[in-house]
Amino acid sequence: MPTIFLSPSTQDWNPYVTGSGSEEYNMNLLADALIPYLEANAFEYGRNDPDGTAADAIRMGNSGNYDFYLALHSNASPEALAGRAQGIIVFYYPGSARGFRAAELIAAELRAIYPKPELVTTRPTTSLGEVRRARAPSVLAEIGYHDNYEDALWIENNRPEIAEALARALTEFFDVPFIYPSEPFSATVRVNYGTLNLRERPDSSAPVVADLPNGAEIMVYGERDGWSVVHWRDYAGYAAAAYIDPD
Repeated sequence: MPTIFLSPSTQDWNPYVTGSGSEEYNMNLLADALIPYLEANAFEYGRNDPDGTAADAIRMGNSGNYDFYLALHSNASPEALAGRAQGIIVFYYPGSARGFRAAELIAAELRAIYPKPELVTTRPTTSLGEVRRARAPSVLAEIGYHDNYEDALWIENNRPEIAEALARALTEFFDVPFIYPSEPFSATVRVNYGTLNLRERPDSSAPVVADLPNGAEIMVYGERDGWSVVHWRDYAGYAAAAYIDPD
């Protein structure tokens, strides 16, 4: 299954003009809001250390077998526009077709919820280390301007919606159906013989990632069209809901 490296900002010195906290604080809250969506859509994930640096995050991301690197930031206006700049910029590395596609998908989803969609843009860059040095396809999203009161307030009041937009973009990028998160529950596999296939996609012809034995204790994070999103040991995927009994 796809594995995402989450890298919310470590910049605790950038305050929000609303007084809600720093860029690091608010972007970590956004990452927290995104995780239930990742789990509900069978994504596995890793995350940077909030006490580390961007360089530390890049090393962590490059040391794992990640399929995508997502850096979450908010922006600050240039001095000439102090407090007046607004908008969202989704950065990608020039020449990375997958990075460009991911940036476009993320921007499209954010345009649907940002009050000024014409100010949501994508931009190639070679100056941002988390885009330039990440081994996996990568995007750095500058989600609003934290020194602009309107943008900062929008971020604070719309974390669930922003998280959903990011998750929708990721599911489209990896070509899996979007599933809303539900309250996770423990369950047990019940098959009369053999094992229950845990698959990469909710499709009976999709590759099998693990065989779930009868009686296996699993966690279910979402359901759609007769399929359950299942986490078992170090595996995540989709299994037929008919063979799963809630505990």
